[in-house]
Amino acid sequence: MPSFDIVSEIDKVELKNAVDNANRELTTRFDFRGVLAELELNDLIVQLKSESDFQVRQLLEILRGQCTKRAISLAGADIEDTPIHSGKTFSFNVTFKQGIDQPIAKQIIKLIKENKLKVQASIQGDKVRVNGKKRDDLQEAIALLKKSDIELPLQFENFRD
Repeated sequence: MPSFDIVSEIDKVELKNAVDNANRELTTRFDFRGVLAELELNDLIVQLKSESDFQVRQLLEILRGQCTKRAISLAGADIEDTPIHSGKTFSFNVTFKQGIDQPIAKQIIKLIKENKLKVQASIQGDKVRVNGKKRDDLQEAIALLKKSDIELPLQFENFRD
């Protein structure tokens, strides 16, 4: 019986490259010359620091641009609403999510069931496994999920016959 897994993973190497490229871009920007501004990556959390609220928001835009170039989606990332002010610096934390959490997994399963596809979906930890009798049914499920408005970047892997 054919099956595939739906996962949401961030490529840590590409994220590190995006942060490094954003830091490199900072050195060439005129509006950040002589200003304390940096992007720091700890596991899956990117901390943006600068001297003003406006500049830290500009750092966020630089990070967005670099992530887009590296095919990293910020759709599933938690971005704080207001910068944290401490001492001379303002800081933002951007937390990237790894895996599909329970409510979104249930939303995926509900979406598949509502469209009456001839597949079965089940939650397997932090991923969703989809089984079906025909390969075409599985491809239909993938197409449906790509068109859906789920706020996580989804990848489809382990497609087996």
